[in-house]
Amino acid sequence: MLHEIINWILEVVGAWGYTGIFILMALESTVVPIPSELVLIPAGYLAYKGEMNFLLIILASTLGSLAGASLNYAFALWVGRPFLERYGKYFFVRQELLHKTDKFFRTHGAISTFTGRLIPGIRHLISLPAGLTRMHFGTFSFYTCLGAGIWSLVLTLMGYWVGGNEALIKENLPLVTVGVIALVAAILSGYYLWQKKSTKRERQPLSPEEH
Repeated sequence: MLHEIINWILEVVGAWGYTGIFILMALESTVVPIPSELVLIPAGYLAYKGEMNFLLIILASTLGSLAGASLNYAFALWVGRPFLERYGKYFFVRQELLHKTDKFFRTHGAISTFTGRLIPGIRHLISLPAGLTRMHFGTFSFYTCLGAGIWSLVLTLMGYWVGGNEALIKENLPLVTVGVIALVAAILSGYYLWQKKSTKRERQPLSPEEH
């Protein structure tokens, strides 16, 4: 089954080129269940064979991810937000919860968008709360591209290094996923400590010289 899927992706990427990568990654960043691993690892293998350009794969993947994430963002902003403001109380989503979510994303939206793009199962959903909370689109785009670019780089490198060895892909993909999640945990821990230190500094009373 996996072998057939990989062969199909190879055919699509080989036939459609970078446009195929862009489209597949855009779909992957919405709600269409196309695992990015099945797109970028074969693409990395084609780069290894010299049939595609490594950097153009990363660029097409990152821009495709941004395009798909932007669709989610726009839907949440233009459809989801008005719906929840009007009918949310019937689904246990009251105005107070929306305001708290808005406040959280104003403060932590950048780190949430960035790290969310690195976590399988969350990466294609993180754009929804960003749109719901009216996160600045420029900030959203920057951190989406940053996270998507890193994820694309990791998977494409994996395809480049292991080539077409399906057994190595099965063996190493879980390790790559765990490694990325560990990186996200480290980033969030550092961010938490930095926030805590900043908050503590802001709460310290000013010295007589500073008044």
